[in-house]
Amino acid sequence: MRFRRHCWLASLFALLFVLLVIFAHGQTKPVRVLIQTELGSIEAELDAQHAPATVANFLRYVDAGRYSGGRFHRTVKPDNQPNNAIKIEVIQGGVNPDKANEDFAPIALERTSQTGLKHLNGTLSMARAEADSATSDFFICIGAQPELDFGGKRNPDGQGFAAFGHVVKGLDVVKRIQQAPADKQALTPPIKIVSIKRIN
Repeated sequence: MRFRRHCWLASLFALLFVLLVIFAHGQTKPVRVLIQTELGSIEAELDAQHAPATVANFLRYVDAGRYSGGRFHRTVKPDNQPNNAIKIEVIQGGVNPDKANEDFAPIALERTSQTGLKHLNGTLSMARAEADSATSDFFICIGAQPELDFGGKRNPDGQGFAAFGHVVKGLDVVKRIQQAPADKQALTPPIKIVSIKRIN
């Protein structure tokens, strides 16, 4: 009985996510969100037209309040990635640590070769290990990062990362977070995300 209930719930969540993707795909107007941090606010525009599944995934975490109490926990700068031949500059954030074990199922990778989006200054993109493994962690680019696009060499598989939006206000806050104290790439302490909310 418990197994049947689990399967039914999994099917329901899968259906709801598909409906979200359909909604996002049919939506031509970009979605704006406000990322409020302890160092200031960042306003971002999400491209639901070109990256519908990735935007829908991000928004389900936003709408569920999972980023409230979250944090930017990683900063990547030219001087703190000695073992990487390909250098990048990003900050990485995620959900409230108390809710980290409540992540939704991973989503399929929307490659930049399919979406036409690029990792430019201020681009929002999903963090991942393997392809099709992204859940809630995301990052923001500081400067253009072409090695994160499809065919780029930062990830050995060459599949790139799923860009899905860009910062329209608050790049100064992004840079402030990048320059905050860190132990190697771990921000010490992490920069608190007060909330992420839709603003249109």
